[in-house]
Amino acid sequence: MSLTPDNPQLSVADLRTSRMRRVRSGTVRWLFMSAAAVTVLVSALIIWTVASEAWTFISQVVWDSLTDIGWFPRRGLFDLSTLLVNSIQISVIAMAVALPSGFGAAIYLSEYAHPRVRRVMKPTLELLASVPSVVLGVFAISFITPSILTNFFSEINFFNKLAAGIAVGLLVIPLIASISEDALRAVPVALREASAGLGARRVSTSIRVVLPAAMSGLMAAAIVGFSRAIGETMVVTIASGGGDTSLFNLALTESGGTFTSAMAALGLGTDQVAGNDLAFQSLYFLGALLFAITLVLNMAGDLIVRRLQNKY
Repeated sequence: MSLTPDNPQLSVADLRTSRMRRVRSGTVRWLFMSAAAVTVLVSALIIWTVASEAWTFISQVVWDSLTDIGWFPRRGLFDLSTLLVNSIQISVIAMAVALPSGFGAAIYLSEYAHPRVRRVMKPTLELLASVPSVVLGVFAISFITPSILTNFFSEINFFNKLAAGIAVGLLVIPLIASISEDALRAVPVALREASAGLGARRVSTSIRVVLPAAMSGLMAAAIVGFSRAIGETMVVTIASGGGDTSLFNLALTESGGTFTSAMAALGLGTDQVAGNDLAFQSLYFLGALLFAITLVLNMAGDLIVRRLQNKY
């Protein structure tokens, strides 16, 4: 039935779509649902595999071996403090390099750069994030250590945690700068105009108005950058000399392995994981521990961002 001057009403049959159209719509809906289900299933399988093998390690390991002289998995020595301290040291050095540079670049692009300069520099800055991490690892041992650090330290290991931290910081700069610049640009222009109307200079407006208003985004950038730094693998594996063994040492000028570098070095192949029976399971235990650390960081970051978030 159709609308006519004599019959202005529509029936249910008039509103019903064709059978073929309903079939196509249902097929597409199930395809998308299946794709989403596959991602959930793969994630669940990964978590189950890591958790089950990590539990095997936890249930069979001798607890005294977790607080020994260092990380020597093939000899049954699994000192977690060695990898934890090295990971934190390298990540803190990386953030000390990346935060000032990243925030400075973001403030310049958001508050001072000409629009034409911003259109060129912003994509260029984001392009730096595509530099392979292995390149920065080689850069650390070929330039940072021999050309820079040797001028400040009379005795320094060719592979050291300080060079690894600096290289990881260079890797994290584009990430922090991009997220921070987006957060600063999201601050309403009206706040800047109100500050200028009160006679504030641009630098005062940037520091006292724009930065506090974008604090939640800046904190999110810092937490994402720290998570990226603590999870970096290739730069640390190459630059810090952290193989599958590492002696506990707090000196930044000495070599040392992290969670990720220990996993990479130990997991090169099953023939490499020889020796102690739990050496292979220790890979999954480190993966589970790293997953837990990253999850805690993300949860803490979300909580901090929610508390600092300002709505305009």
